Amino acid sequence: MMPEGDIVLITGSNGRIGTEVMRELRKTYTNVVGFDMRAEENPPEGCTRIPVDITSDQSVADGLRILRAHHGARVASVIHLAAFYSFEGKPDPRYDSVTVNGTKRLLLGLKANFEVQQFVFSSTMLVHKPGEPGIFFNEDWPIGPTWAYPESKVRTEAMIREERGDVPTVMLRFAGVYDDGCHSPPLAHQMQRIYERQLESRLYAGSTSHGTAYVHMDDVVDAVLRTVDRRATLPPETVLLIGETEALSYDELQHTFMRQIHNESYEAFSVPGPVAKIGAWVEDKLLGAKPFIKPWMIDRANDHYALDVSRAKDLLGWVPQHTLRKTIPHMVAALKADDLKFYRENGLEPAEWMLVNAEARKQETAMTPDHPHTAEAAAAAPGGAPYSCPMHPEVQQPGPGNCPKCGMTLVAPPQGQAR
Repeated sequence: MMPEGDIVLITGSNGRIGTEVMRELRKTYTNVVGFDMRAEENPPEGCTRIPVDITSDQSVADGLRILRAHHGARVASVIHLAAFYSFEGKPDPRYDSVTVNGTKRLLLGLKANFEVQQFVFSSTMLVHKPGEPGIFFNEDWPIGPTWAYPESKVRTEAMIREERGDVPTVMLRFAGVYDDGCHSPPLAHQMQRIYERQLESRLYAGSTSHGTAYVHMDDVVDAVLRTVDRRATLPPETVLLIGETEALSYDELQHTFMRQIHNESYEAFSVPGPVAKIGAWVEDKLLGAKPFIKPWMIDRANDHYALDVSRAKDLLGWVPQHTLRKTIPHMVAALKADDLKFYRENGLEPAEWMLVNAEARKQETAMTPDHPHTAEAAAAAPGGAPYSCPMHPEVQQPGPGNCPKCGMTLVAPPQGQAR
């Protein structure tokens, strides 16, 4: 039986944003469908996923045929999230095959086979030329992408304007997306460097007064829902910046993370760009460390993005309800509650001492009252040797606990080691 109501189609529906958008849209719309290469994964309740590879003519044609046969020919809105993204910073053929040509393939197929009321393209604020501290730019600010990812979005926006025909379009230029568990690679790696007390956490190659805008996942979803709901009243070609108006500087972010994680002040040391680039290159190419910070990022260290989102307020009634400043404590709480889980969910590689600490906690948890050792005996290290901090060996005590300097779990000495 065909679902009632016009279709709301979400591409990239298995992604973090796509899944949340589908779930929220289903509360209002009855015919919510996702396109994704991994459509075998369970969609949110009441939604449908269809396997589609937007780089393939045949796959897109098959997906649209299934969509029409089982869901109808009227599309309320297409939320196009599928795209290629990489922090390598260099040109990649997938920016064209997925982002530009995949979007064109989808748009032309929809135009030919459906009545489409709205096509929403997920773009980025990075299509704009960077500003300077004190400047809050709007959608009329000059276009000037500085690396491969936003360049692909600029090309795709231009293609959509050229090929849209009578289909109304909306370009949502999002700031960097985060949530209470972080899930933002730049922020997560910044937290990692501070948590592990890496030397890089105190070095910066750009001006620490510069920063970038972010936006909470909940506010992203809200903006998308409002865009769909108001499709009949929006201009036929609409461009909207979606982000928070406060752009925390690198210095503010570092200070805030350091206070929240270690309850310490932060002091940054300026490193000349060429020196920093050499260091990043050596780490990556010679030491095989695969650092998050790449040489190309150092060239972008002075980029600054602060947004004027008054157009989104006027057209959508959208105002962000979250701020990064107020969300950082939630991120840090998630890190401290279970650092390995936080690392795993944010794609971070844990330090060796974190694994040692986790094993120690596991052993402590496994102890029960009927264990051969009493709780008091278990609290004392083998042979009377003290527990110590992996980062501060001078911190020692007779039983388990946490380091007063860094908060890490104290570790028992190897079996048989004497004091």
